[in-house]
Amino acid sequence: MRQLSKENIIDLLTGCTVLGTGGGGDLARGIALMEDDFAKKRPLNLMTVDEIPDEALIGTPYGCGAPKTGEAKESDRFQTLPHLKDSAATYAFKRMEEYMGKKFTAVSTTELGGENTAEALHIACMLGLPVMDADPAGRAVPELQHSTYFIKGLPICPAAVATNFGESMILEKACDDFRAEEIIRSIAVVSDNEVGVVDHPLSGKVYRDSVIAGAITTAEKIGKIVREKCREGGRIVAETIAKENSGRYLFRGRLTDAPWEMSGGFNKGKIIIEGICDFSGKKYEIAFKNETMVSYIDGKADVMIPDLICMIDGNGKPFTIPNFKDGMEINVFALPAHEYWRSEKGISIFGPRAMGYDLDYRPFEK
Repeated sequence: MRQLSKENIIDLLTGCTVLGTGGGGDLARGIALMEDDFAKKRPLNLMTVDEIPDEALIGTPYGCGAPKTGEAKESDRFQTLPHLKDSAATYAFKRMEEYMGKKFTAVSTTELGGENTAEALHIACMLGLPVMDADPAGRAVPELQHSTYFIKGLPICPAAVATNFGESMILEKACDDFRAEEIIRSIAVVSDNEVGVVDHPLSGKVYRDSVIAGAITTAEKIGKIVREKCREGGRIVAETIAKENSGRYLFRGRLTDAPWEMSGGFNKGKIIIEGICDFSGKKYEIAFKNETMVSYIDGKADVMIPDLICMIDGNGKPFTIPNFKDGMEINVFALPAHEYWRSEKGISIFGPRAMGYDLDYRPFEK
């Protein structure tokens, strides 16, 4: 195991925001969630999949709901309700331990994102548990069935769900992961669009064979690039990350429009970018559903899920949807999806057609 410093943690959360492709929660909110951990110097250890005992129990906590804008405030109808002192995901984690009748040995992230990954790290710090250097998505994803757990045929239930108002429930059984997504998303919609969840309580042996190993270390390395290169500008940051991760730099431009709406617990819309410098005269458009889905250059499909369409602003920093600013510089680059996602089953649940786009998946390298 390796103990992470505050700098390591901020690097990995920054890298998770890059890999979040616009989703996974706001980086500033994620860092704020961990400020008490930093202040009290709570240790955080990173455990590899080879170090976890076969009989250990691993929990996967996260927040479910659409990412909020930086200015978003709680709706009036929720302000009079009691509020948890800690995160809903922490409460759900404890409820799952009660249900299982066994303590968790380690914590796993559920996706890579500035806030959702921080939820898992914070819980690990609070409870003195290690966090796994692995992830069941390797990026941020919009729906609960979008995980390597599903690809491996592992049931999502039992799942613990908690609101920020201290309400909790155990979903013991669901018809399938798609139905579980509908149920849990519906609870989020009536709970200020945010709930904490813990699902897939797994043994170390099963977990080891069902996740993307090394995902957290990869995010940390990307975050380090952002920290070290951001003074050189967004294009340098984006090009460096792409070069060191088998990716490709795609476009540089300024935001001209970003129409979007919140529907069914998701932020849906598109980002329209007019090219600058050597991309002058060209237009780039990115469709999103919490996360970036498909990008187009001058109307022609360019990159599509499950490959990652990542964005860095002119200052070299990642940002989340829908935190847009008119005229902001956006540098777009692609990273390859893990081989799990490029498999037939991966494409069947998280390829362009599965997400409603009339396109056959094509790796961006081709």
